[in-house]
Amino acid sequence: MRNFLRVVVLVPLALLIVAFAVANRQTVSFTLDPFGIASTALNFQAPLFALAFALAILGVIVGGIATWLKQSHWRRAARSLDSELRKLRRENEQLRKHAETAEAAARAHAEPPKLIRPPAA
Repeated sequence: MRNFLRVVVLVPLALLIVAFAVANRQTVSFTLDPFGIASTALNFQAPLFALAFALAILGVIVGGIATWLKQSHWRRAARSLDSELRKLRRENEQLRKHAETAEAAARAHAEPPKLIRPPAA
């Protein structure tokens, strides 16, 4: 099933990406100057598909960082709960050992059961 989905989704997607790259090979000028001053240090030329792919990769990276930062609250809560769970497990083990020790001591000090003989016939 997984291989079928891979073929149905990834193969057409790969074909679209290749078709986009082949159709958009022309060089475009890209500037990082927001004021429009003709500074050659902030201008560069690249094929349009390369710019599109670079922006898509940048979008994935920025989205991943934003998601990671937004989920920091949940990671902190998970660490806190994990710490509390470990502490409670240690406490539970100590109480279990204490109960076993107390039970063994109680058995050691208990009187042996009295044997009652049946009446003679």
